Amino acid sequence: MELIRSAIATLIATGTDVLPIILFMFVFQALVIRRPLPRLRRLLFGLVLVIVGLWLFLIGLDLALFPLGRLMAEQLTAPEQLVGVADGPTAVRAWGAYMWVYVFALSIGFATTIAEPALLAVAMKAHDVSGGAIKVWGLRVAVALGVAVGVCLGCYRLVAGLPLHNFIMAGYLVVVLQTIWAPKLIVPLAYDSGGVTTSTVTVPLITALGLGLAETLPGRSPLLDGFGLVAFASLFPIISVLAYAQLSVLSARLRPSKREAQKHTHNPDSVEEN
Repeated sequence: MELIRSAIATLIATGTDVLPIILFMFVFQALVIRRPLPRLRRLLFGLVLVIVGLWLFLIGLDLALFPLGRLMAEQLTAPEQLVGVADGPTAVRAWGAYMWVYVFALSIGFATTIAEPALLAVAMKAHDVSGGAIKVWGLRVAVALGVAVGVCLGCYRLVAGLPLHNFIMAGYLVVVLQTIWAPKLIVPLAYDSGGVTTSTVTVPLITALGLGLAETLPGRSPLLDGFGLVAFASLFPIISVLAYAQLSVLSARLRPSKREAQKHTHNPDSVEEN
């Protein structure tokens, strides 16, 4: 009964959140555009599916993803999982003891980003617009590596108890410096790549991991320390995509010089002439 009541309350809350958007759309269509909506039945059916999908997604978060993140955090921070730290209440829990937490953060950050549908859509559009110059898998892997490193560094910050703003300011300073020397065509895509990672698949798991760590680590507050991983997950993909573009340009510049060196080594006459 408790599950049914919670599901009904979630459905009502979802409908209440979506209803203003629907009303605005119909009122704007009637008063400003002043044209009937085409395929009204299909549109209404789609709106119902949106509400039902959001409702099921929110139920899934409460029943699976958030408990899973807390469970993984509890298991990874258990005394038997700590590296090089003795059991007992007097054990000194240094940041280096939580090695499995960092490995899990790297893995979950990379895996969730690869599975992110928003990133796939952006990568496919970038591939089409660039005429194939930007590879779909190249962009996805670059963003996934950035998210993995960002989530791992965010977990280290949480474990070590370091201030969040220092990491974020230093990260955006790196972004600004990269933007100056990065190819101008990749800069907007890199900035968008940081935003698309904070979407359906990545945010629930990363948020659950941060809250779980904050609840299980001694001396940490879920409200003050549990949040902030999403900021890392949206910042470091910008750095990784800009670095990917800079390495691609550098590799393209090195290829002609290598070819010229090979020509000179295989053609002794040209060397004598020079």
